Amino acid sequence: MSQDTIKITVDGRELEAQPGQMLIEVTDAAGIYIPRFCYHPKLSVAANCRMCLVQVGNAPKPLPACATPVAPDMEVNTHNEYAIEAQKATMEFLLINHPLDCPICDQGGECELQDIAMGYGRDISRYNEGKRVVADKNLGPLVSTDMTRCIHCTRCVRFGQEVAGIQELGAMGRGDRMEIGTFIENSVDHELSGNIIDLCPVGALNNKPYRFSARAWEMEQRATVAPHDCLGSNLHAHVLRGTLKRVVPRDNESVNETWISDRDRFSYEGIYSDDRLQSPMIREDGQLREATWEEALEKAASGLRKIAVSDGGEALGAWVSPSATTEEAYLAGRLMRHLGSGNIDHRLRRRDFRGQSGEALLPGLGMTIAGIESLNALLVVGSNLRHEVPLLAHRVRKAASAGAPVSFVNAADYEYLFPVANVIIDEAADFAGALGALADVAEGGSGNDTQTAMVESLRQDDAAILLGLMALRHPAFAEVLAAARRLAAATGATLGQITEGANSAGAAYAGALPHRGPAGSVVTTGGSDFGQMLASPLKGLLLTGVEPKLDCADAVGAQNALQAADFIVALTPWLTDCASESADVVLPVGTFAETSGTFVNVEGSWQSFAGVAAPVGESRPAWKVLRVLGNLLDAPGFDYESS
Repeated sequence: MSQDTIKITVDGRELEAQPGQMLIEVTDAAGIYIPRFCYHPKLSVAANCRMCLVQVGNAPKPLPACATPVAPDMEVNTHNEYAIEAQKATMEFLLINHPLDCPICDQGGECELQDIAMGYGRDISRYNEGKRVVADKNLGPLVSTDMTRCIHCTRCVRFGQEVAGIQELGAMGRGDRMEIGTFIENSVDHELSGNIIDLCPVGALNNKPYRFSARAWEMEQRATVAPHDCLGSNLHAHVLRGTLKRVVPRDNESVNETWISDRDRFSYEGIYSDDRLQSPMIREDGQLREATWEEALEKAASGLRKIAVSDGGEALGAWVSPSATTEEAYLAGRLMRHLGSGNIDHRLRRRDFRGQSGEALLPGLGMTIAGIESLNALLVVGSNLRHEVPLLAHRVRKAASAGAPVSFVNAADYEYLFPVANVIIDEAADFAGALGALADVAEGGSGNDTQTAMVESLRQDDAAILLGLMALRHPAFAEVLAAARRLAAATGATLGQITEGANSAGAAYAGALPHRGPAGSVVTTGGSDFGQMLASPLKGLLLTGVEPKLDCADAVGAQNALQAADFIVALTPWLTDCASESADVVLPVGTFAETSGTFVNVEGSWQSFAGVAAPVGESRPAWKVLRVLGNLLDAPGFDYESS
């Protein structure tokens, strides 16, 4: 036991605790359960539900465990008659106004109030008066409300204040007239707002798209990884008879803590959209028609082989989504190189490819995700953090709230929802010029007060420079990167970058690049990067999970390249514009929920996942489709049986 550790006794057990810890933290760590509603380990202490009342020494009244700091030689009883009577009395008060909605409530079966009422509630209520009724609030299209069920724990209010950084919900009134709501009928729009659904211990706040579609005990819970940004948030998918019904967070303190973004939570609805491909399709006489898998794969293989033989492998190219799995990117690269082509790229939104040979094998932060919140200073260049990686913005907010100076070089002044120390707004987006000026100051030159303050903050230990997606997509990215490297070298700060999609790092490591093979291996024949493939259109294209109109920096150039191609094979879950207008063979592949694979996130962590839902129609995992294409094209080593 260290000098700072104190001893307390709980239910006859001697426990060690740190000064300042709340009693409920110590009992949770020891596996001693105390009922609670308002307490949450990620939120401040409110102590307003009173469910965690316990007996502490000779105190004249029971005390809330969530708001009682430990003291040396404290004696606590959490389950004796005195404590249980206090907890039962609190439960009786909470149930006075709570409606008997359990049979129709979406929270039924996973409701904290329901569970605790089974242990601490009465069989028959002594309350005969009419219950309170509260009008429901319209919080927008994602969160449904049944406010009569609200027990005023204020978790949702504290989440907005302390985690999201914007108080979208608040408490009005007092006592039994208190209501939770928004300001003048506003909606709840923050990119993390869906987390209030998970925080609500009752059925007052629910998932509106999921509402009334399944019961908790009917569904299976399966682990997966979010495909929407480079963080790789850990998810639980709730599946009913093969259909994905709901997505909730899976705790991982090193990645997403206990939160997920709204796009991770609600985007599963797109899996079952009307434009999902149900079967393979091939183009005949200018029109797509449904085909068997054998017919479509044979046509795809023969079309690619024909171009490789007649025009050489260099006439073929592959565009790979930065959100494709590492396995898919690896197989697409091997397939192209087997056909004699090095024209493969996943950097579809990048404009400047100069200096690519000197870039990191695994692009990313250069530090852990959790390490961001302990930085002493941070400079972010070209990023709307809340839009690009919402939970990374949350980590930055924690650093700023702890006192770290966070500065920005941006083309616009975004709403960051945390204290910003210094901002340089360059409407012309001359990030290279702005960073070059900062590097000059760091190397001994003169600058204005803002530049000097930025540079001095970066001289601290544990400081970092972070390039955002706007910087990565900049037409002069080579100059931006060079200036950022100068500044990092002059100040000693760590240099990192946000990456595109869910798996840019994995795709780069897998060899979905024209200048590198898998694991950074040297390629005998280099190929064209994505920009060069647009500038000099190819005769044959293999598209893996790509919708050019939406996924490419130069959408017009991508459309022109598609029109110039003689043969296009598209692996896609949806009948997109590209598939319907340009592709000669359309192969339906599974979404992240219907396939297995690996994502490498922005800190370099490899996260493998299995398919959680049944494939829609005749769709198949993209890695299996690529493996069979490799078999048909006589590519060696395409004998994989699992991802």
